[in-house]
Amino acid sequence: MSLGSSVGAAIAARKALEASWKTAARRKPPANPADPDIDVWEAVTWAIATGAIASVARMLAQRRAAEYYTRSTGHLPPPLQKDGQ
Repeated sequence: MSLGSSVGAAIAARKALEASWKTAARRKPPANPADPDIDVWEAVTWAIATGAIASVARMLAQRRAAEYYTRSTGHLPPPLQKDGQ
């Protein structure tokens, strides 16, 4: 459940980021930031933005999945349980 929600959140975040980039930069985001024809600062900005947004979206989705699991079972998922709980 955590994996599925993480992947879905990352895909949704990427789509939202692409739409935001198109609006702000008035052009498509770089398809391949390693392409030498793309300005280095544009590639760096895109890499930082996609990494940060995808990571935050994935973390939020995992937290929501853990909350759902906890409500359903009454305890945290096994990987999140601390020793002695």
